[in-house]
Amino acid sequence: MKKFSVKELFLSPQNCGKIEEPDGFGIYGDSECGDYVEVYLKIEDEHITDIKFLCKGCPTAIALTSLMTILAKGKHVDDAAEITDEVILDSLEGEISEEKKHCSNLGAEALYNALMNYVLKDIES
Repeated sequence: MKKFSVKELFLSPQNCGKIEEPDGFGIYGDSECGDYVEVYLKIEDEHITDIKFLCKGCPTAIALTSLMTILAKGKHVDDAAEITDEVILDSLEGEISEEKKHCSNLGAEALYNALMNYVLKDIES
């Protein structure tokens, strides 16, 4: 499996932006005083065909949220729900400091919330 560099992901983040009329939308964090992530999903045949994110946070938070989108794109929604902070950290080239490891949780939780938003919309329809 390809490993990703925090520096490269921060300097050239993938999948930044918003999706108009997303099939799933999730947020995680505190927009008032800390790191905050929004995730937008387009889903067809239960697979993530497009994913975008907006992040207010440190370079590591931006890089790791970008990595989450790379890992999630193209996956079945059930498989994407298994992308945890550990999966994100295991996909990194090298180690990050202990105080920055929490940044991997931002993208993982926002993705999970977006997937749950998609599932609940589908149930309510």
